[in-house]
Amino acid sequence: MTPDQLLTFACVADLGNISRAAETLNLSQPAVSGQLRMLQDWFGEPLYRRSGHGIALTPAGQRLAAQARQLRQVYRQALAARDAWRGLETGSLKLGASTTPASYLLPGLVAEFRRRYPAVAVHLSDGNTAEIVDQLTGLDMACIEGEVPGGLPADTAVHVWQEDEVVAVVRADHPLCGQGRVGLVDVARYPVIMREPGSGVRKLVEREFQAAGLALSVGLELAGVEGVKQAVRAGLGVGFVSSMSMRHEDALLQPLRLGMARMLSILMPHASTPSRAAARFLELCLASTGAPLP
Repeated sequence: MTPDQLLTFACVADLGNISRAAETLNLSQPAVSGQLRMLQDWFGEPLYRRSGHGIALTPAGQRLAAQARQLRQVYRQALAARDAWRGLETGSLKLGASTTPASYLLPGLVAEFRRRYPAVAVHLSDGNTAEIVDQLTGLDMACIEGEVPGGLPADTAVHVWQEDEVVAVVRADHPLCGQGRVGLVDVARYPVIMREPGSGVRKLVEREFQAAGLALSVGLELAGVEGVKQAVRAGLGVGFVSSMSMRHEDALLQPLRLGMARMLSILMPHASTPSRAAARFLELCLASTGAPLP
């Protein structure tokens, strides 16, 4: 048994999936499977069983996972102490963000952070909200949109960051343009272009339509904000996007304000022992909107 095997097992136990753990740890799937096999041989008991597309821990695996998570916590405390001793002359920062903050908010903040701390390597991964939450244990900090899901890893702090307006978007020649005040009941008469499952925008739109007692006529489902806007340009229906994504659009697309808003939140998965880089980047993010510092 080695510490690396236990750290890998902790990640697999959290995610319930060997492939996702390999992505989070920047390892190949065979490397992760090999570490788990050696750990299981050393332990002398089955630690997990295949279950659907993932794995389920055995009772022995659950006991060992608790010990592995304690080791991981101590390891992170040691990293935090090292960063404190070194200052921010070196180090790394792993960020994850859902589509809206990754595309429209974080680039400027990362640029400012790199200006202040040029020797810190910054890694940013993006995806929809569900995908980023799945990667949380392997990140220093995450920015998500919409409702904060339950079941976050232990020692995760949630900081409310800022509000984001979601607008309907149509072609400039669409019948809804030029009608003055438009509501959901008007939009419901047309096919809707929806983001993929797990998207924060999709969850908000579905919730708003349900609250209004309106049926959604989904004409097309696809991933990504730009994909939605291209589908709208092609005349396939009404899309829903963050108002931030419309700041530099040409006149072909027009936003329709429907009073739909959601919160953007910052998740700190290792709140009791954040690295100095993560703590400084959090301060920078909160200061950018005047949010209270932790």
